[in-house]
Amino acid sequence: MRCYHRTVPDFSDLPASVVVGFRVVLILVAAVAAFLAIRTAVRLGVAHVLARSVAEDDEGAVPPVDLERRVRTLGTLAYKVGAGLIAVVAGLMLLQLFGIDIGPALAGLGVAGIAVGLGAQTLVRDWLAGIFIVIENQYNEGDVVRIAGVDGTVEEFSLRRTTLRDLDGTVHSVPNGQIVVASNMTRLWARVNLDISVGYDTDIGRATNLINRVGQELHADPEWGPRLLEAPSVVRVSALADSAMTLKVLGQVQAAQQWAVAGELRKRILEAFARDGIEIPFPRRLIVNRSAAGTSGASGDDEEADASD
Repeated sequence: MRCYHRTVPDFSDLPASVVVGFRVVLILVAAVAAFLAIRTAVRLGVAHVLARSVAEDDEGAVPPVDLERRVRTLGTLAYKVGAGLIAVVAGLMLLQLFGIDIGPALAGLGVAGIAVGLGAQTLVRDWLAGIFIVIENQYNEGDVVRIAGVDGTVEEFSLRRTTLRDLDGTVHSVPNGQIVVASNMTRLWARVNLDISVGYDTDIGRATNLINRVGQELHADPEWGPRLLEAPSVVRVSALADSAMTLKVLGQVQAAQQWAVAGELRKRILEAFARDGIEIPFPRRLIVNRSAAGTSGASGDDEEADASD
């Protein structure tokens, strides 16, 4: 009867440097494998949560785009936290492999952490503010927000800071601890808010009907209609200025579409006013220059009318 014995590799005959190098490679390979596993798990988890959230949202209260931004923001944060933990564990294992006792190192890190915590209160405040931004879902990557006096699109979000890019292309990095009020301009839906001025000699009813008709035509347009939730219309006379009456026009639109819709609505109202002979007033200034000769009247060269916007 034959007996088979499995041979266990014996590294005792190998140089110590080779053994240490081999173990370092194993730790690095394991760390890379863990990174890939976390990234795959986060990607699958984000897809699953997103699909489940869309399926449970029967009434469509939250647009799919907003759900996707929210879930992907949480997934990015989860990946960063997991990757950081793996890096710390791998670093400690490498230290122990090279004969460094990590017990005192951990104790020293604890003391150093207390000291750093006392001196880095601002950093801790930024992290806490970032946590509450995520928990309360104040905004996500891709939203257009106003924070710390800066308007822009959220390009990157972490627990420490929020990165915005404004219309000029300038990138702003805002620490989360400095955010007192966060204004999200792309949450669920938005509103077109226009002030249209007409002269006092204009028939208010005629101008109102014309603007409402333009809003209904825009809502019925195959290209622009999907961006609107309701047709823009005149809701009131909002102001009586020196030379004009101001009509307030409001309309509900899809999130982040208020600027494009407002521009198209202004264009169409201007064209409709031009066709129907309704004038948009502008301030007028009359300057009269009289010669020193004491003429009783001003000639055509002495009188100048200047109109400015």
